[in-house]
Amino acid sequence: MTINIDVLCVGQASYDLIFSVSHHPGADEKIVADGLLSCGGGPAANAAVCVSKLGLSSAFAGYLEHDIYGIKHFQELNDSGVNTQLIIRGDAPTPLSAILVTPDGKRCLINYRGDTQALAADALDFSDVQAKVILFDGHEPLISLPLAEKARQDKIPTILDAGSVHEGTLALMNKVDYLVCSEKFASQHAGNVHQALSQLAELAPVVVITLGEKGLIWQRGHEQGSVPAYPVTPIDTTGAGDAFHGAFAAGLALGLDWQTLLRYASAAGALCSMKMGARLGLPSREEHALLFNQGL
Repeated sequence: MTINIDVLCVGQASYDLIFSVSHHPGADEKIVADGLLSCGGGPAANAAVCVSKLGLSSAFAGYLEHDIYGIKHFQELNDSGVNTQLIIRGDAPTPLSAILVTPDGKRCLINYRGDTQALAADALDFSDVQAKVILFDGHEPLISLPLAEKARQDKIPTILDAGSVHEGTLALMNKVDYLVCSEKFASQHAGNVHQALSQLAELAPVVVITLGEKGLIWQRGHEQGSVPAYPVTPIDTTGAGDAFHGAFAAGLALGLDWQTLLRYASAAGALCSMKMGARLGLPSREEHALLFNQGL
């Protein structure tokens, strides 16, 4: 059966446990959390939900186990209108993230993957998938690399959500049309974000580096620019990047012009930071329109 969607998101699905704490604990320190939220997570999975909440169609391709976290997350994706036909189920554990968030919105994370391995290159058949845009997060490199090459041949725009430097992002960074990376990735790659911008622009046709409350910088060919952040007060920055990437993919599927696309994605990231939890902070179409239409 052919899957016709606006955005295909390929990569990681995890389950998040988000603790509200007064401060991040030091060595040998015991603290008590003020609150706990639990929900699905993972960059590509969050992006797929973001696309769906913005009113477009999406699918997620990746892995979830049959454990309690995998069951809950699979149901969340279905409830959010995300196509789940490309999810592989198995016996290795669903990746788990424990996130400690302080009152100023700063976070620290612990990720657990156990013995869960990347899906094999032939684990999924994408031949019947028709997507306007494909987003990768680098966590499933073996299925992503051939798909990125096929997308290039078919002239389907591709995006890499490069949150940090690892095997998957390094493998895909020069295989996509839009390299949309975090300040962390840029600093790890070149030590300086502005130096990273010019270096990365030699690898990808379009580079965007998100800088949190400082907005973003970008380069297309020899053209460079910046966009300020929306003036919001963050509560939890977890997932703000995922929301940005999801909205960026959605905006590409909608055919938005470049400057409008950057503001469209920035609005989603800003709104996500105003609520606790990445998945719970992803904005609805109506919430997004209110902020986006106000402009920067």
